[in-house]
Amino acid sequence: MNIFNIYLPVAGIHFNLLLLLLIGFCVGVIGGFFGVGGGWLVTPALNIFGFHMAFAIGTGLANIFGQSFGAIKKHQKMGNIDWKLGLISIATSIIGFELGSRVVIALEKAGDVGTIIRWCYVVFLAGLGIFMFYDYFVLYQKRLKQLKEESSGTKLKNNHNGISEKLHNINIPPMISFPSSNIEAVSLWIILSVFLFTGFLSGLLGIGGGFIIMPALVYLIGLPTIIAVGTSLITVFFSSAFGCLVYAMDGRVELLAAAVMLVGSSIGATIGATAVKYIKGYGIRLLFAIMIVFTSFSVITEQFYKMTTKPLFQSFSGIILIGTALTMTVIIIAKLVIEYKKED
Repeated sequence: MNIFNIYLPVAGIHFNLLLLLLIGFCVGVIGGFFGVGGGWLVTPALNIFGFHMAFAIGTGLANIFGQSFGAIKKHQKMGNIDWKLGLISIATSIIGFELGSRVVIALEKAGDVGTIIRWCYVVFLAGLGIFMFYDYFVLYQKRLKQLKEESSGTKLKNNHNGISEKLHNINIPPMISFPSSNIEAVSLWIILSVFLFTGFLSGLLGIGGGFIIMPALVYLIGLPTIIAVGTSLITVFFSSAFGCLVYAMDGRVELLAAAVMLVGSSIGATIGATAVKYIKGYGIRLLFAIMIVFTSFSVITEQFYKMTTKPLFQSFSGIILIGTALTMTVIIIAKLVIEYKKED
């Protein structure tokens, strides 16, 4: 396998070409399908296999920037993006991110910020995952049963949920509509508050924007899942572009590795975005819930490593992350193939 090793001059290391392509491909499939950047995967994966953390973050951001652009183009062709809502999210999310990062700085001065953030990360992801499981296995099934009893021909709308309905009933002017998302009138202040909140969480927990914004668009604003996936990629694109620029100016972006990963992620993003067409909204939510729960397990094992300094926990953390990404990639592709064959 040494014949596939290439030298990365900026990072100053040798790295396996096939591994870079595989990481990029998985990030592309997952990013295109869920509307997330994939920084939760690419950064630790590169770090585990030899990249210094700063180079792992910078190179990962460069890859996410490239693959999110391709995913946006695909989703745009499919009509899955609400540009009006997506562009509003950018400025407010940046303000929220700045507030969250300032809290991190304050906590850093007070003590072990890493432990605090990791446990907050676990609680948030686990809580969100449990709620999404409850939404799928309890609320969704009840609504399906009701609709079957009332009319067998009625379709269930993905954007119908109690939380978003309550927020939509808060009539504080100015009111704004989003025709692309079938949202007739909602307070602009509610929209801005949601993105301020998601930006704050991103800055506090260090999670990529799409990882938080996609479920927020679904459960808080009430977007159909496929529109939420496409729209969240706008935030991912701009945030990764900004982050990539910052790290590049500091000489922490390995462009050769990013370019190689981009080959894989471009193909993967097209596959992931196409799969959204064939997998129902609630199916996307279920897979997303499974992914974030396993991600929280990975963070827990990483925390145990910090507490005990036993390499076993760190290795196990990496195995969970990479295993989750590979499994999710296989599931998405398999589901795409199955549904595509049904059409034929």
